[in-house]
Amino acid sequence: MATTISTVDTGGAPAQVARLGSARGNWFRRVGWRHVVGILALAFSLFPILFVVSAALNPLGTLSSSELIPSEAGLDNFEKLFSDTSFTTWFLNSMVIGLLSAALSMFISASAAFAFSRYRFRGRRPGLLGILLVQMFPQFLAIVALYLMFTTITDIWPGIGFNTRWGILLLYLGGALGVNTWLMKGFFDTIPKDLDESAKVDGATHTQIFFGIILPLVAPILAVTGLLGFIGSVNEFLIASVFLTEDGSKTAAVGLYGLVSAERNNNFGVFAAGSLLLAVPTVLLFQFLQRYIVGGLTAGAVKG
Repeated sequence: MATTISTVDTGGAPAQVARLGSARGNWFRRVGWRHVVGILALAFSLFPILFVVSAALNPLGTLSSSELIPSEAGLDNFEKLFSDTSFTTWFLNSMVIGLLSAALSMFISASAAFAFSRYRFRGRRPGLLGILLVQMFPQFLAIVALYLMFTTITDIWPGIGFNTRWGILLLYLGGALGVNTWLMKGFFDTIPKDLDESAKVDGATHTQIFFGIILPLVAPILAVTGLLGFIGSVNEFLIASVFLTEDGSKTAAVGLYGLVSAERNNNFGVFAAGSLLLAVPTVLLFQFLQRYIVGGLTAGAVKG
């Protein structure tokens, strides 16, 4: 490291020697190493994405021939995806299930969180503890019991049984209720109860308070729970693979897995193409909800 030596005149006193480090060295010790770590983390996270993109554009479409930079890029895998598979149906099923699951779970969880946060009733504390205990166990542990239940439900009411959108939707709603309720309740507790009391004095009902006052104030947590619910429903595979077995009822995650489960090497390019298309709605939804999340986080930073 380059250094400079300077003498300081102290009016007859012995000169003091000041050793100054180079500006470049000081910048790297204070800030520069953070840029290096950030670049390495970015490269680490982007490599799988670039690999999938290159595999989707590789006309050979096999795992053994995949390259980070394909020699001849093309859209052959996308054409095979739409012509040789039922990806359009799988994609539509995923979007319907994901959007409905996110919206309904968000509304049900918000209603439960509002009740637990604003009202005091018998069984409130055991109810909160019950929700906390239930969410500690993954939903897949109850797969045997759920399968037996749906066997009977399919015989009695086939519309919400196996291989139906509404059946898998009920399963996703039950699994997301506990986590979202606890997450929203903590956010609801930060809203002053004086707003509720003022609205009651003005003659507002509980429904008007909930929809007109509380929900607009908790828009950031609604956006977060909705986004997480959509991502979880679209990417869920274990439960969907058990309850959705017919080709016309499969989600994109289950359908795409079927492409590589039997012939893993040959259909990898088609699998990568479907994965890219499935990621597009998630990215668009995140970009749409980002302003609500950021706006909610910064709204409380300024008084007035």
